[in-house]
Amino acid sequence: MVKIDLITGFLGSGKTTFIRKYAQYLMEQGMNIGILENDYGAVNVDMMLLQDLMGDNCELEMVAGGCDKDCHRRRFKTKLIAMGMCGYDRVLVEPSGIFDVDEFFDALREEPLDQWYEIGNVIAIVDAKLEKELSDEADFILASEVADAGCILLSHADEATEEEMDATVAHINEALEKIHCKRRLGKEILRKSTPQLTSEDLHRIMSSGYVMENYEKMDLEEHSGFESQYFMNVPMTAEQLQKVAKEILEDSSCGAVFRIKGFIKAEDNSWIQLNATHNGVRMEPIQEGQEVIIVIGEHLQRDRIETYIGAESV
Repeated sequence: MVKIDLITGFLGSGKTTFIRKYAQYLMEQGMNIGILENDYGAVNVDMMLLQDLMGDNCELEMVAGGCDKDCHRRRFKTKLIAMGMCGYDRVLVEPSGIFDVDEFFDALREEPLDQWYEIGNVIAIVDAKLEKELSDEADFILASEVADAGCILLSHADEATEEEMDATVAHINEALEKIHCKRRLGKEILRKSTPQLTSEDLHRIMSSGYVMENYEKMDLEEHSGFESQYFMNVPMTAEQLQKVAKEILEDSSCGAVFRIKGFIKAEDNSWIQLNATHNGVRMEPIQEGQEVIIVIGEHLQRDRIETYIGAESV
């Protein structure tokens, strides 16, 4: 049977960065792997960030977005069926930052997937400097993503103090309590940023497994205000975009913005990747990109955001 890992991460936690490190480690162990990007969005930025992993031992697949959730679930199952016939040793599933973990377990209990796949690990990535104030919906997503995880990685730990990491762990456990989950996290938490992970750490993560916890569900389709706004061909320089991203994050009239990500072309036609959260704005060179900026959050005010970005949303 093919081992399959689910790697969750709340918006901007560094999930894709971790997957790069983890995938490279698995390939160094001689494994053939497939990575499935499972995103509801119409444009999958994270897929582009993993392109250079592709080769004889790694293939990338994507569940196309832009459809309703029932359609997306069918596409997810169909893609797993196809990947089950590719001879992989392990498949890594990276869902969107807003994801119902039960969708993963439910799909793998159905025929023929239950005959082809064995769940290996559920790995949750949480920013070590987690925001203190989150909505009930955001707290539910956070708690549901860590509830079944065999390992929780506090990413960006090198940028956080011990007090900030302690506060993040306390927040996670409070979120679990809010959804009436009995689990409280401690030894399962690894306080290291992704670049700091050693081979021993990655072996521990690869063997961390998962648990099955009961908790009170929230109907995100009914209650959640989470959404993404897409902006194409943004007419500004990288320096201007860096400044604007910070201003949008700080302006509550734009809505509760959690993350801004995407790409922009520099003056020399090279690509620059944007990844902005309340913990900082990062601009880094990248080989390939697409002229799109994505604003992710709750109850977003498109008209207000457009006054900053100066491009039409799609």
